[in-house]
Amino acid sequence: MKNVYRNRKDIAIAREVISCPGDTLAEHLEYIGMSQAELADRMGRPKKTINEIIRGKAQITPETALQLERVVGIPADFWMKKEQNYRLRLAGIDEAEKLLDDADRIKRFPLKELIQKGWINCEKGLEHEKNALLSFFRVASLQAYENVCQQQLYATAYRMSEKCSKDPYAVAAWLRQGERQAESLQAAVYDKKAFEEALLDIKTRLVVMDEGFLAGLQESCLRAGVKVVFTPCLQKAPLNGSTRWMNDTPLIQLSDRFKRNDIFWFTFFHEAAHILKHNKRDVFIEGTDYSCDGKKKEEEADSWAADYLVSRKDERRMLQTPLLVREDFERYAAEIGTHPAIVAGRLARLGVIHDSVGHTFGFFKKIELNSEVQE
Repeated sequence: MKNVYRNRKDIAIAREVISCPGDTLAEHLEYIGMSQAELADRMGRPKKTINEIIRGKAQITPETALQLERVVGIPADFWMKKEQNYRLRLAGIDEAEKLLDDADRIKRFPLKELIQKGWINCEKGLEHEKNALLSFFRVASLQAYENVCQQQLYATAYRMSEKCSKDPYAVAAWLRQGERQAESLQAAVYDKKAFEEALLDIKTRLVVMDEGFLAGLQESCLRAGVKVVFTPCLQKAPLNGSTRWMNDTPLIQLSDRFKRNDIFWFTFFHEAAHILKHNKRDVFIEGTDYSCDGKKKEEEADSWAADYLVSRKDERRMLQTPLLVREDFERYAAEIGTHPAIVAGRLARLGVIHDSVGHTFGFFKKIELNSEVQE
């Protein structure tokens, strides 16, 4: 139904002039000289019910319409059409008023950015914007959004802190876009052993990090039953990644925040650790604050990812090996089967060298999303 009420004044006027079937019934009773009490007696209905019909509080049902036809002589279909038209108009007024009430809530969403990124398409106007948002989140109302999206976001043990700088509406939108991307991917049934084998294969490929490595990473994981998507960040939700399960399929969602390839790989294996080590009901959103239990699981994932990329044995040997020039980093990286950026990144993380070393030697590179992967 098209909204013709642009402001609260229009709505107030509409409520004032709208006529319910009871108005017509009251006029006809006056015309034939019959009271509400007499009508109630002749119809065998309570007086309260007749009064509520007159005031528009109670609807005229098919049974009531037939009784009115017999008692007052006006066809039942007249009353049914009158009732239907009144309820439709009333619903339109109620919807328009609710739309105005929702205006402030709609402004909380990063709608302009969602449109710019092509995640949402809509015409200008509050009603179009609201409908586009509801379709994006796949809910019927903003209240349903609060119940489904926001509660799912917070109802886990990993609640975002009240001090967290991330905007919950932007976070929810980023997560939802990841789900939409994942819906278009076809994954095998999740197999833990197959996923572990896929991770070993991916680890060997990161040594080269050729142009199509993102698509290759995604495909390897899909064969093991894990969906991986790459979702550009929203300004108010600068997140590195997220891990959660969609039904029986794990989903890793990574952003475009990675200005360094070593951080990208650490984050990917960190997310993979959540799948291998933690509960299917867990929801991890990197870049947000966690409860005590959540922090513990984050630390477990950090430790696993760090050890997976460079084992503790290799790390100890690395600390004892003079790494002074580019060739030293390349040689050692080849020895332990990884990329020089991983070696430089680990040493920088340990405080042995400065981040600038990895940049100077050209090891650190920004991960660019491209058309080869599902964005």
